[in-house]
Formats: sequence, C-alpha cells, structure tokens
Amino acid sequence: MSILKSYHFLISAFLICSGCTDAPTNKTEPVTESKPSPNLQTIKMVYTTAHNTNLKLSPNDSIRFDIAKQPLETDAAIIVDPSKTFQSLLGIGGALTDASAETFYKLSPENQKRFLEAYYSVENGIGYSLGRTTIHSCDFSNGSYTYIDEGDAELKTFNIDHDREYRIPFIKKAIEAAGGSLTMYVSPWSPPAFMKTNNNMLQGGSLKTEFYQPWANYYAKFIKAYEAEGIPIWGLTIQNEPMAVQRWESCIYTAEEERDFIKNNLGPTLEQEGLGDKKIIVWDHNRDLLYQRASVILNDPDASKYVWGTGFHWYEDWKDGIPMFDAVKLVNEAYPDKKLIFTEGCNERFDLERIETEDPKLAERYGRSMINDFNNGTVAWTDWNILLDETGGPNHVGNLCFAPIHSNTPSQDFFLTNSYYYIGHFSKFIRPGAKRIISASTSNALLTTAFVNDDASLAIIVMNQSENPISYSLTLGTRTAELKSLAHSIQTIILKN
Repeated sequence: MSILKSYHFLISAFLICSGCTDAPTNKTEPVTESKPSPNLQTIKMVYTTAHNTNLKLSPNDSIRFDIAKQPLETDAAIIVDPSKTFQSLLGIGGALTDASAETFYKLSPENQKRFLEAYYSVENGIGYSLGRTTIHSCDFSNGSYTYIDEGDAELKTFNIDHDREYRIPFIKKAIEAAGGSLTMYVSPWSPPAFMKTNNNMLQGGSLKTEFYQPWANYYAKFIKAYEAEGIPIWGLTIQNEPMAVQRWESCIYTAEEERDFIKNNLGPTLEQEGLGDKKIIVWDHNRDLLYQRASVILNDPDASKYVWGTGFHWYEDWKDGIPMFDAVKLVNEAYPDKKLIFTEGCNERFDLERIETEDPKLAERYGRSMINDFNNGTVAWTDWNILLDETGGPNHVGNLCFAPIHSNTPSQDFFLTNSYYYIGHFSKFIRPGAKRIISASTSNALLTTAFVNDDASLAIIVMNQSENPISYSLTLGTRTAELKSLAHSIQTIILKN
C-alpha cells in the first residue's frame, strides 16, 4: 500500500458527471453560454488539508457550478480568469543534501521505498519535479569537506568519492522515483579554505581574486563528474547566501564581485567546457536585497547574457512583520526576460512539539510564500532538506531545522508533517509546463493562486490563514459555486474535463 493511501488518501481520476453538457471545450478560456441553465450540474473535486483534523490532502468535497452572481462587497469571493495567462512552471521540489541522504539510509528498505513514493510519485505522492544539491559540504553535512586536497589550485586531486557513499545513490533513487527525470541544480556554500580571504570555509570570508578562475573551473569539474554518474545538471547558483557570515560554510560576494565573477570567469568557463546550456542563477539569498543584486548584475549586458534568472530565500526578509513579496514582483517587472526561482526556505529552530501540536504557522509559511511568489512571477519553488531526523539534523554546527518529512531513527520509519501536505497542494496538481492564470480574492484571510495545466485542467489554490471557517464563492466566467474553507486550511480545487 502506498504511503498516501496508508494515510487514508483516496486519490483517483477526477470525474465529470455523465450527461453534463456545460463543461467548457477549451479550459484556457472562461465558460461562456448565452443562457446558462441552473439545472446543469458539474462535479468537481476539492482537496483539503486542515490543521487538527483528519483532512490531509484529502478529496473531501465536490462542488456545483450555477449561474454566476455578483458578489457583495461584504462577501468572500474568488474570481478566476483563465483567459489571462502568465509564467510557465518549471517545477516544485526540495534539496537532496548530505543530511537527507544519510537519514534516508537509516530507514528500513521498505520505508525508503515509501519515502521516495511519497515525494516523487504523481499518483501516490506529491510529484516533486525539481531538486537542488550542494557542491561539496554545507552545514547539513557530517563535516566540512571539499573535492580536492587543500592548496590544489590546479584541481589535480579533484574527485567526488565522498558523495558516492550516500548522496549520489540517493539522488539516483530520487530520479528513478520521479520517472527517470528530475530538474537538478547545484549550489556551493564556500570555496576551499585556501581560496578565501579568511582561510576558512566557515565564518564568511571572500573569494581571493587570484582564485576566481580555479574556482570557476571547480564548478565545471563538479558538473561533469555528476553527469558522468548519470545525474544530469540543469543549472547552478553562484553562491548560497552571498551576504551572510555564518558559523557554517559561507562566502561573501558584493553584487559587483558576483557580477564580475560571472562575466569574466564562470560564464566563459562553462561555455569553453561545453556547459554553456547550464542555467546560471544569481543572488540565491533573501528577498530584501533581491532587487539591488539583480539590478547590478542584470544591468550589465556582459554579465546578464550568461544569467538565466535570480534565486531567493525567505529568511530574515520580514520587515515590520510582513514578508517582502513586492521585491519579487519588482524584479519580475524590471527584468521580464529573466526568470525567478525560490531556491531555499525552511522553518528554523527545530522543536518537535510544534509538529505534534500542529502549529499552523509552520505549514502556512509555505502556503503564504508559494502563493505570493507564484503570483509575483516565480517559475520554480525549492524547499530545503527533503528529510531530516527526529532532532532536525544531522548538522555539523547544530543548526537544527524543520523539514516536511522527519525520520524516527529508532524505528527506521518517518512521519509526514502538515508542511508536506501544504506543499503537495501545489506540487501534485500544478505540473511542470502549467501556466499561471488570474485568481483574485476579495478577502485578506483567503490567499489564492491558480494554474492551467498542459492537459487543460485548472488547479485553484485557496488558503485560509484565519482562526475561523469562511464561506466563499468561486466564479469562473458565467458560473459560480459556493464553498467553505475551514479554519487554518488549504484547498486545491480541480476543474477537469
């Protein structure tokens, strides 16, 4: 039995009732009918996750569309317009770190299979299609390490033997579970110590100018080594969190330093090594400085020509209690020819009690971010570690965090958190290639986004972040349905012919 079925999932084909004649023939356009009949009914599916209930990505309701009505200003309403399309989705997924890999191999063989199905199966899981991994170590590794001997600027000792024990076989299993294809990108946390101004992989420091070219060569060697192992690499970020001095692996780049490294070293090197098709992502840090970093790099044509897009995180970007989602929108508006990708986010400072008591803030941080980021033009969204143990690790500097799935090491089993289900409301039903469409809410308590998939199915997300259930109307063209959103819940509404 699949992991989702074991949690009382009844995932099945979406049904249209026999004899219905009012279903639209073109799902990318609103339903239009000169004389809509109130007697015509169409069955649609609603999937719900609600805190402190048994509803976990559960198909719990069907809805009936009737003649459209004008909502009152006091009503809660969602208005969907599929005729207005925006960015296409690249994918949704999470990071396959050393910590995740090592924890995975502590599961029993049966639970390893269930875990992979839970993340990567579209039918029986949540259909992850995107992955990120690290170039040598990060804090979620068993210690600091590189792929060369210290001081080897010519990279003669380069090898990835360290990763062959856990991480490479883990990534291969994930690719297989995803049906043989997973969009993978890679990120470094720090160059080797001898290449840095502080001679330390930890505690910040900067890349010495004399090592710009050897470090660019290092990326190319890593990508080629992983691809030789059967792991295709779609893209790479320049540096994880280039403005953060951390007690773990970290390295500082100003915007100008990152710009110059791209245009003078990394971009040309990838082209010379036959890797010019790899997508280069800049910034890879928080939303607050997103526009500043993007503008410095993308306003330089010699750097911009190598750049696919800008990556961002969600840490420390709350100003006066409000996440800086507008920074994403501004970059999208200013540089519409470049892409935006959410490259990392997790809930920090692990506390098992918050999972056990279903603290809604944990999962709702995901829902709020994903809805706003997609509505502001983001094309891909990446969670941090896909698996951690029951302590929020392993982490070699004690930076313990939450993950959507945690293992229970003594029992060789794992448990799903509400964050897993919230992400699944997007990743399972909004598939790569889907185009975002308009979904507007009249209530601040109801957040929404919507996409039309390649098969013309509509996936409409509605998240209720309030303490109370909310009744609302859903209008699509000339049709309106009445629904209810439970307190602290998220819904995915599927409309499929």
